[in-house]
Amino acid sequence: MAPQPASPSLLSRSRLWRSRHGDHAGRRSVRRTAASAAATAALVVTGLTALAGPAHAANPPTPRDFTGHGFDQCEAPSQASMDAWRKHSPFWAVGIYISGASRGCRGQANLTPTWVKKQLNRGWRLLPITLGPQASCHPGFPRYGNDPTITPTPGSNDRYNPARKQGRKEARSAVAAAAALGIVKRSTLWYDLEGFDHTNTHCRKSAMAFLSGWTYQLHRLGYVSGVYSSAGSGIKALDDLRAAGDASINLPDRIWIARWDGIANTSTSYIRDDGWLPGNRMKQYRGGHHETWGGVTINIDSNWLDLGRGSVAPKETWCDGVTVNFRRYHPLAPGTERKQQTTALKCLLRESGHFSGPLTGSYGPLLEASVRAWRAERGLADAGTWSRRTWRMLTADGARPVLKFGSADSDVRRLQRALNSTSANPRLRVDGVYGDQVTAAVKDWQRSVGHAQTGIVLAKSWRRLQG
Repeated sequence: MAPQPASPSLLSRSRLWRSRHGDHAGRRSVRRTAASAAATAALVVTGLTALAGPAHAANPPTPRDFTGHGFDQCEAPSQASMDAWRKHSPFWAVGIYISGASRGCRGQANLTPTWVKKQLNRGWRLLPITLGPQASCHPGFPRYGNDPTITPTPGSNDRYNPARKQGRKEARSAVAAAAALGIVKRSTLWYDLEGFDHTNTHCRKSAMAFLSGWTYQLHRLGYVSGVYSSAGSGIKALDDLRAAGDASINLPDRIWIARWDGIANTSTSYIRDDGWLPGNRMKQYRGGHHETWGGVTINIDSNWLDLGRGSVAPKETWCDGVTVNFRRYHPLAPGTERKQQTTALKCLLRESGHFSGPLTGSYGPLLEASVRAWRAERGLADAGTWSRRTWRMLTADGARPVLKFGSADSDVRRLQRALNSTSANPRLRVDGVYGDQVTAAVKDWQRSVGHAQTGIVLAKSWRRLQG
C-alpha cells in the first residue's frame, strides 16, 4: 500500500476493500486505440444546450472526445501546479471533487469558476466527481460521523424507491455545484460509489437503484451520467444489470473502472467486452502515489480515458481543397516537376500573405520572387529555391501551443507536417492526432537537436522548428 498524503485521493479510500474482494482478476488485452466514430450513448439525450448565462457561455462541455492519460487528486491543484503539469506531465485530464457530503476535501480553496475556465481554455479535460451517500454495506463508512448511506429498504414493489429518491437528490445537488463552477450541460458528471459487498442483496440493489436515480435526474437536467466504482463490486453489478436487460434501472452513459493492474487501458475481466464500448469507459489503473512533473509533486491516482470518438482532429481545408499534407516534403526549384508540392507551397505562402498568383504546379518567376521575399523576412540567404529546412519553417509557422499525447487539432497537423519535412523524415500520417507514433517521432527529433526527450512539444520546440 502506497504512503498516504495529508489529503489522499478519495478514489483510493477503498483500496483495502478491493484488495480483499477480488479486484485481482485476469487481465484483458490492452485497448489504447481511439474509439470509433460511433456516437456515445450519452448523446442520445437530445435537445441539450449550453448552460445559459454570459458568465459561462464560452465554456465547452467536458471531457468531450478524448483518448489519453488523466489523474485525480482530492484537492484541486493550484494554478501554478496545473500549469507546470500541463507543460511537463503526460496528463490532459484531471478529476475534481465538486460535491457530496462524504468528501474529505470539502473546502477546495482553488476550485472556483475562474479556475475551471482557465483549465478548459488551456486544454484540460475536467472530470467532475460527486462523493455522497455510499452503499449500506461499504466498509469504513461513516468516516466522519455524519456520512450519509444509501437506504437499503426495498420499499414498494421491491424497487428501492427511497434509494432512487436519494440518487435524484444527489444529482440535483451535483448539477447545481457544476453550474456554479461553469461546468455546462452535456458535460459528464461522475458519481463515486466506493467498493462494497456485492453479495449483500439489499445493499447491492439499493446502490443500483440509487445510481439509477442519479442517471435519470442528470438526463432530465441535461448532463451525461458517469459512475466510478470498483471493478469487482459496483461496475460488475451495473454490467450484470445491463446484460440482463433490466428495464427498471437507468444505466449510466459512462463508467470509470477502478482496477489497479498498472495497465493503461479500459479492460477488466469483471465485465463483458461489449459493455460501454466504444468510447464510454475510463479505468483507474493505479492508486495513490506521488508523481513529480515540472518540479511539482502531487499525490494522485492514474487513469486511462477512452471517451466519445477518442482524440479526433476536426477537418481542415486549405485554399479550397489544395493538398498540403505529405509524408515526405521534397526540395523545390524553378523547373521542378513536383507539381502537387509546388501547388502546396503556393497555397501555404498565400495563407501567410506572401503569394498572390494562381495555384498551379509550375515553379515560375512569381513563386521564385515570393520565396526570396519570404526568406529575406527570416534572415535567410537570398535564393529562389525551396529546401527541406524552409519546408520545416513554413509548416511549423504559427502559434506555439503545448502539444502531447491526446492532443488533436490543426496544431498537431502543423507539427506532423514539420516533422515530415525534417531530414529525419518519420513520414507521419497527417491526421491531427497526437498518438504513439507522433510521440516517438517527437522524441527522435528532440534527441537529434539536443533537447530533452520528453515527447511533449513546448515553446522551445516550436522555436527550433520555426527557426
